[in-house]
Amino acid sequence: MSPETTGPAAVIVLAAGAGTRMKSRTPKILHEIGGLSLVGHALRAARTIDPRQLALVVRHERDLVAAHVSGLDPAALIVDQDEVPGTGRAVQAALEALDAGGPLDGTVVVTYGDVPLLSAELLAELVLIHEHERNAVTVLTAVLDNAAGYGRILRAADGTVTGIREHKDASDEEREIREINSGIYAFDAAVLRDALVQVTTDNAQGEMYLTDVLGLARSAGGRVAAVVTNDRWQVEGANDRVQLSALGAEHNRRTVEAWMRAGVTVVDPATTWIDATVTLAEDVRILPNTQLHGATTVARDAVVGPDTTLTDVTVGEGAKVTRTHGSGATIGANASVGPFTYLRPGTVLGETGKIGAFYETKNVTIGRGSKLSHLGYAGDAEIGEDTNIGCGNITANYDGENKHRTVIGSGVRTGSNTVFVAPVQVGDGAYSGAGAVIRQDVPAGALAISVAKQRNAEGWVISHRPGSISAVLAEAAGATAPVSETAAAQPPLDSSSTPAPTEEGKQS
Repeated sequence: MSPETTGPAAVIVLAAGAGTRMKSRTPKILHEIGGLSLVGHALRAARTIDPRQLALVVRHERDLVAAHVSGLDPAALIVDQDEVPGTGRAVQAALEALDAGGPLDGTVVVTYGDVPLLSAELLAELVLIHEHERNAVTVLTAVLDNAAGYGRILRAADGTVTGIREHKDASDEEREIREINSGIYAFDAAVLRDALVQVTTDNAQGEMYLTDVLGLARSAGGRVAAVVTNDRWQVEGANDRVQLSALGAEHNRRTVEAWMRAGVTVVDPATTWIDATVTLAEDVRILPNTQLHGATTVARDAVVGPDTTLTDVTVGEGAKVTRTHGSGATIGANASVGPFTYLRPGTVLGETGKIGAFYETKNVTIGRGSKLSHLGYAGDAEIGEDTNIGCGNITANYDGENKHRTVIGSGVRTGSNTVFVAPVQVGDGAYSGAGAVIRQDVPAGALAISVAKQRNAEGWVISHRPGSISAVLAEAAGATAPVSETAAAQPPLDSSSTPAPTEEGKQS
């Protein structure tokens, strides 16, 4: 490798194309697979081989692409391609910018922003062979069953590369060649610099072809060689949505397989999607129809799925997450979530805690061992340890203009259908009765109730719904209608009208 570092002098990523076949307002290289943009994958691979400098050539949607790249890799040098078309001019512009602090000396790697499966290992192999053999140019090639549309690699009897013939210019014999040019190269910086000065636009396309450098380097006495990969996916680009989808599926297949080899159980790889940015520990178990996105991390012995999508979620050791959609949440060790649970950003569930069926949470901290078992909503709240929140409880945190916070202590027990009207605080060890509406702070150890005395209007069904199934069954059970003038005046039910209840009936 280069003597100054373990990596090349520079990597140049070409990302100036418009990508019109993608038919999108989004630049081609900003489309995503595996949780990263296409150019994000290219930058990650480039950085992994430790280049002394990294440059990215842009043109189409320049500001949008530059902002995205700066967010991913602030140290990358953004270079603008001018009006002269062609990959040769793009590389020349990048080399001129990189030479601004003094001429580069060593290996310059050229790759592309739309080749997401190119691995750092293959790039490192390309550089190693290039420098070990002291080549002027080393081209990465692949052997395809169907090479139509690709430039063919022409070789001499000794195996060195004599040139690249574009498909449209190739003879019938040359089109039988299955070894193709990937467009990815390792150059000696001095050779590249001298050759680019000689490259012209005197061709049918009116472009500066980078491939012309190979012939010029060979004419100058340099050795041009190739590194062949039998993994075509590593040199495959995404030019349209069909290719994007195929690359995404292959990337996911490789990612899932890598995690399984690292000790993760994936029950159904075909329905499991894992981003490149996800981290999993040994003995994690992933059940079918599960998607893990963003910065999600899952600790040892946790079980996620089935039918679960997590984005930027931290799952603790031994936790179980079932049929859950979550983002920006933290789930503690040995906690339980689901089924049919919605975790919104800011949810923090403590160790051994539970958020159960049909629950939604947002911006809430739930202490160790506390349980929110079913059918409720907790937002903008803090819940202590070992508290049990009853069925149907909600925090009414929004007054139409502002959000307010609810604080519930430890060891609290709340009855079904309790509503906490924020801002409100409930002390440690307090209870609430079923149906309570908590509008005022509840002291520690107190019982909060807010119910009116129940009143039963006996015989109401028989007198107000005569002839109905309910009335018939009530009479069979021994109920009788009250003797009253109002009841006697009630007309029987028919198909055209439903009598209004009396005042007594309304109150009941």
